[in-house]
Amino acid sequence: MPARELVVLGTSSAVPTRTRNHSGHLLRWDGAGLLVDPGEGTQRQMLLAGVSASDVDVVALTHEHGDHVLGLPGVLQRRAMDGLTTPVPLVFPVAAAPLVGHLLGAAAHAGSLALPCPVEDDGLVRRPDGTPLVVGGAVLHAVALDHRVPACAYRLVEPDGRRMLPAQLAARGISGPEVGVLQREGRLRTASGVVALEEVSEHRPGQVVAVVEDTRWCEGALRAAAGADLLVCEATFADAEEELAEPYGHLTARQAGRVARQAGARRLVLTHFSSRYPDVAPLLAQAREEHDDVVAAVDLERVAVPPRR
Repeated sequence: MPARELVVLGTSSAVPTRTRNHSGHLLRWDGAGLLVDPGEGTQRQMLLAGVSASDVDVVALTHEHGDHVLGLPGVLQRRAMDGLTTPVPLVFPVAAAPLVGHLLGAAAHAGSLALPCPVEDDGLVRRPDGTPLVVGGAVLHAVALDHRVPACAYRLVEPDGRRMLPAQLAARGISGPEVGVLQREGRLRTASGVVALEEVSEHRPGQVVAVVEDTRWCEGALRAAAGADLLVCEATFADAEEELAEPYGHLTARQAGRVARQAGARRLVLTHFSSRYPDVAPLLAQAREEHDDVVAAVDLERVAVPPRR
């Protein structure tokens, strides 16, 4: 199976540092790529991370603040320079439409290489023709957050499936192409009778990845993170600056850990660190007091989606 992993392109918040670029995360999912929040400098970060413009199949903006969107024209123009002509779906809160229009007009060819998919409500993200937006077989959902401007989180949800049981298949003499027929049709006639798919398989829950960027503590963050195998979550402030989190519309690292724990997420990736923290080890420690499996994202590194349960 192709890799399911997070490629970290930027982990800073409003002000970049020498080691942390503005926001940017590429989720690789079964051969497809979802780029969330291409902040300023994303095109160069992609080059350094070994990510080509053709690896981006969908772009999603969580909100309109510059540290999350100013790299969009460059990413789209790079697609044009690489000879890519298919417009990439561009997802964003509908309230950000005026700014998105300006961004698409900021670079030659950018507007013609984006397929706007504005998000108006919680739920499925849809293409302009009304069909669900799918990334590598998984369906993209949006969840409203509580920030200083309209913002949303994104959930990539793999449909549930069936896991075939080799011992049960062998006991019924089913092998080779017959397995595929059984998976497609749900039933297979054999020499000993009809075998139903349920008899030789078990339920396999789909995997979920959630990206929760700028937000205060809110129910939307919990709903977005619910049951996620991988949760990418902002952790702008440490405990000592908790009084700044609420008015600025952000989470502390401890709150990010609490979101992961209460939502039942498996692996938490902290990101969007304030430039006031040259060392994010204390933020990582605070999040780990709330949740066991926590990673502090580092620019240009990769984080695997945990294997199926």
